[in-house]
Amino acid sequence: MGRILLVLRLVLADVRRHPGQAGTLLIAITAATATLALGLSLSGGTEALYRQTRDATAGPDMVALSPGADRKTVTTLKSLERAPGVIAHSGPYRQYYTKLTAHGSTGAAVVHATGTAPARVDRPLVTSGTWVRPGGAVLERGFAGAMGVEVGDRVTIAGRPMPVVGIAVTAARAVYPWGLGIGPGGGPSDGGGVVWLAEPDTRALAASDAPVTSFINLKLRDPATVEEANRHDPAWASLLGDTWVSTRSWQDIARQDFVIFRDTQPILVVGSWLLGFLAIGGVATLAAGRAVKQARRAGLLKAVGATPGLIAAVLLAEYLTLALLANALGLTIARLAAPAVLNPSASLLSAPAGPSGDTVFFTTVVAVAVALLTTCGPTVRAVRTATVTALAGTARRPRRRPWLNGLSALLPIPLLLGLRLIARRPGRAFLHGCNIAITLMVATALLIMYAQPVEGYPGSPMATAARIAQERHILLAVTVTALVLALVNTATITWTTALEARPTMAVARTLGATPGQITAGLSTAQLLPTLPGALAGIPLGILPFSAGEVTAPPAWWLLAAVLASLLATAALTALPARLAARRTVARTLGAEAS
Repeated sequence: MGRILLVLRLVLADVRRHPGQAGTLLIAITAATATLALGLSLSGGTEALYRQTRDATAGPDMVALSPGADRKTVTTLKSLERAPGVIAHSGPYRQYYTKLTAHGSTGAAVVHATGTAPARVDRPLVTSGTWVRPGGAVLERGFAGAMGVEVGDRVTIAGRPMPVVGIAVTAARAVYPWGLGIGPGGGPSDGGGVVWLAEPDTRALAASDAPVTSFINLKLRDPATVEEANRHDPAWASLLGDTWVSTRSWQDIARQDFVIFRDTQPILVVGSWLLGFLAIGGVATLAAGRAVKQARRAGLLKAVGATPGLIAAVLLAEYLTLALLANALGLTIARLAAPAVLNPSASLLSAPAGPSGDTVFFTTVVAVAVALLTTCGPTVRAVRTATVTALAGTARRPRRRPWLNGLSALLPIPLLLGLRLIARRPGRAFLHGCNIAITLMVATALLIMYAQPVEGYPGSPMATAARIAQERHILLAVTVTALVLALVNTATITWTTALEARPTMAVARTLGATPGQITAGLSTAQLLPTLPGALAGIPLGILPFSAGEVTAPPAWWLLAAVLASLLATAALTALPARLAARRTVARTLGAEAS
């Protein structure tokens, strides 16, 4: 217990002495684990929300739809009440295909004729206002959100203005914009939203010859067998006869709800791995920058009798503790963001639910792996360094090449200093180049997505907007997160390089270099790997789209992204470089001598 308490006290003391470095590590790992947790939660999250909505609304196990409303169609649907395994039903009802206008926007809608009393099967849950009454409309919540409609607003349905008396959710239809079930005449649906009206209010639609479909909601004794109940079953075939009937099982509806995430999940999962690499780059820079101090710290612990195991525990515990804390923060963010990501149209009921056990385990492993992979090397080197060497802090003597020195003397001072800094730490320059390449890769993918023509549901522009908004918003969030991590990593690399290069820069100033040249040299050390990284990121961002027909964004968009990365790097490195250059030569060399 005494050793554990000692390790914790040493870890807390080091965190208090270096809060900026601890905060950087937290930001990097939190962003990666939060994105990964959201990506892994998508696969089962939507089905869980659908089941929850289905339980709360007495959702049907099957919806049978048939074009038209003639006597034969209605009789056939009504005969399904006697089908094997059916224990309850509601309907048959009619639905009319029309348009709804609100606040100047028009969207495709399907109007359900319903009663004012709750049905036994499919009882939409009113989340705002009241259920239908003569002269008042109830909108499905996802449709209402897309149209910007609230209770008390007035909408125009098939040319008739009506007040909105309620907002409701249902599990009998897929989430907006797939609430129509089938299109007019049994054809494909152009997308749209659901509106409930009392039976008398739909007579005007019937008189206007609006396309109509009849449907019935069925409850089965065993919901798991619903997909077996179809025309291939002789008992069902005898009831259906030659009437065309389309059936939608609750499993079909749940699968349709996931369609909106078909492209979103890869964005989140792949984005989380890219953010994880950025996190590794940032943490590795922090660990490398603190290598000398960690070696000295290990030497001090050895001098007072600490064992190598205790020293390794102290050095690793800080990073592991911060990684676990960052993982907890990432999971918390994922839990808070999940309702908006898993239920973008708000068509389902969404209650806060934490990530699954598998997701928690996987993100924890990733967070710990990031910490270990980037800190094990410096920790082992610090433990293996001799006590006297660690306390003395002797610098490694660079190798001299006369021909290279003569060639470098011809270069401008800032470029010469920048190249020397890169040559002494090529791994760090490579990490920075990869950092920029990943950032430009994500940014390029975002530009390509926004350059694509909007294609979708011709009958409902609101449905088209809902379909593409999810992908764009998620990719935009991943891009912004990558930009933030890239900026943090760039500032960290610059500051770490400036601290390590203080003696070198002080010697350069004694030989005539000005503070401006020192500042430019430190910035150059980051700008030189930025250019190839940015140029590599553009084709990497285009590569995932090369398989299909893609509209390329304007060339100046991509050029602007490259220039923006260079300008951002220059601006971000100027401040820490300037602060490092302002330190007096006497103070720097005096500190080294002491």
